[in-house]
Amino acid sequence: MAFEFSNLSGRPPGRVLGLVARVVPGVRAVQAQVEPYAAAWREHNLSALDGTGPLWVALGDSMTQGIGAGSHDRGWVGQLAARMPGWRVVNLGISGGRVRDVLDRQLPALDSLGVLPDLLTLLIGNNDMVNPKLRPHLGTDLPELLRRVPPGTVVGNQPGTYAAALEVNRMIDDAVAERALVLADLRDPRTRHWGGRLAADHFHPNERGYAGIADVFDDAVRRRPRPRTQ
Repeated sequence: MAFEFSNLSGRPPGRVLGLVARVVPGVRAVQAQVEPYAAAWREHNLSALDGTGPLWVALGDSMTQGIGAGSHDRGWVGQLAARMPGWRVVNLGISGGRVRDVLDRQLPALDSLGVLPDLLTLLIGNNDMVNPKLRPHLGTDLPELLRRVPPGTVVGNQPGTYAAALEVNRMIDDAVAERALVLADLRDPRTRHWGGRLAADHFHPNERGYAGIADVFDDAVRRRPRPRTQ
């Protein structure tokens, strides 16, 4: 099938990130993963869409892409996929992705597939929370997104305890209660303690960090209602 989605945001790195990457080797090394990981997922997605078997579509940002891991398929999506033999994975994650990117680009790409996936996961919001210009829009954009994803979607929340994270988690908890979404609760001890679990930029998880996220999502996927009969 024709599928034109790109896993690149199309935006240049922010000015501060660009400056930091010039002088901090770890940040530069992790940022160097963005284009090759996007290309690898693009190739993977096309292959998955040509295959058969139950379909998992992952929505999200750089963590869904696996930025910070040793390869694109060693992030939490790739590690969880390895536990799900026979499943096809279409990863729509965008490095630097924002809630608005899911609304404006990823959901239309999902719709273009023409089928309801057997599993839909969502992990988004961190980039919005850390950007003072984006943070004020979370109160409208995130509830809209949580209304638009179908019941049974597995939604990850935020492990942080600062004010913006608590507000994001409140909105997610409300939507889970109201819309039969399934919570992947990253307030779990497996994803609250990050010593030795961060990549060289000290921001993204490394493979150990992603393993904890994969464990939490694995538990949530197993709790979700059975997908509808095709």
